[in-house]
Amino acid sequence: MSALGPSDSAAATPQAYSRDGGSLADVLERVLDKGVVTAGDIQINLLDIELLTIKLRLLIASVDTARSIGINWWETDPALAGGSDEHGRRALSERVERIERQLDAGRGTRR
Repeated sequence: MSALGPSDSAAATPQAYSRDGGSLADVLERVLDKGVVTAGDIQINLLDIELLTIKLRLLIASVDTARSIGINWWETDPALAGGSDEHGRRALSERVERIERQLDAGRGTRR
């Protein structure tokens, strides 16, 4: 006889979790609605001298929940906000054109 009885093995099936705690979608909806914060610090010391400290913070939440608590960094990040980096693209395009003109001028004098 195994250590797990018939009732124990049935509790480990996905259907048992659905009956008791809801489906994975329900749990995910609750987590995104309320948000989950995980925090941790990693510290590396050598002979009681702190060499490195890494502070980790993880927030899992829906966009609406994040906005309601004042987090909206993705709206102002140029790498994530579509079209907000137009100035950078224009400057790069002008720079490429200037370099091409200089190359063309350099080829013209050598001929």
